[in-house]
Amino acid sequence: MVNKINKKIVCLGGGIGTVNLITGLKKYVPNITIAVSMADEGGSAGRLRRLYHIFPPGDVVSCMAAIGSRKSPLISQMLTYRFPGNRYGKDADLAGHKLGSLILVAMRDVTGDFNKAIGLFQKTFNISGRFLPATQEPVRISIRTKSGEEIFGEETIDLGKYDWKAGIETVTLHPQSAKASPELLTQLSKADAIIAGPGDLYTTIMPVLIIPQIRDVLKKTKAKKIFVVNVANKPYETRDYTVTNYLEAIKKHLDFFPFDTVIVNSSFKVKIPKGYDYTYVSPDGVLPRKLMLGQKVDIIASDLVDEKFPLYHTPLKLAKVIIQHI
Repeated sequence: MVNKINKKIVCLGGGIGTVNLITGLKKYVPNITIAVSMADEGGSAGRLRRLYHIFPPGDVVSCMAAIGSRKSPLISQMLTYRFPGNRYGKDADLAGHKLGSLILVAMRDVTGDFNKAIGLFQKTFNISGRFLPATQEPVRISIRTKSGEEIFGEETIDLGKYDWKAGIETVTLHPQSAKASPELLTQLSKADAIIAGPGDLYTTIMPVLIIPQIRDVLKKTKAKKIFVVNVANKPYETRDYTVTNYLEAIKKHLDFFPFDTVIVNSSFKVKIPKGYDYTYVSPDGVLPRKLMLGQKVDIIASDLVDEKFPLYHTPLKLAKVIIQHI
């Protein structure tokens, strides 16, 4: 039997990395808040966003399914069931959509409010936790490459539909003055620990960190602040990045490095499957050092790789390391 800990944890991100994170954390922590980026424009979520003028629902649904229903584990499978077909098809087609996303759209229409729809969704399927849009409105992102080109749209960036070999210099939120969810700010003020990552650095994690009010909270809060570095690099965003590159990118965008603890994978024994243009994130000599970025940062290195699919962390391995350091 796993002993639960009485800590309030806020996770910033919302993508598959956050799904893996909370899949492990839920075994230990009953009080989890997940802040989900509203910059998603790709795949089926982007299609629903355009067609129904709604916050992108896909990552919110995936996170709720990861926490799971207290009624039946089959409900999570049902909510993440994806109708056969092309996720990037025509906006009005059923093909490629997750059932849970369609239900959330219907609940938004019934309640008239996205946050109320999330509450109804949780009540209907008996799902605990808090799931909050990171911003009060849907947002977009753009990047500027190191060659000076400006690229708009999360999907374009995520799928590498640009000259990605130049590398990403900066990411910008639109509107830049986007307000954070009031409930998220309340939960951040109460948090014992705030965790960012793992996840796509420029299209999932950074669009939450650079929200002005969240940046301010991260600068002032006394909560434990943890950043989880990805196991592997996504080719179109962080190709050949080392641990140091991740941390320096955060400092560059926020003008300071907000995290006191950084968790990195130290195992590279499993070969990344053929067909995936991913590479492991190199420790870059950062592991022996305790002084980084002009401040003291604790670097926690551990075997965290999912041996069955080594692009990601093993949820329970990651959760155990986090629990030991909050």
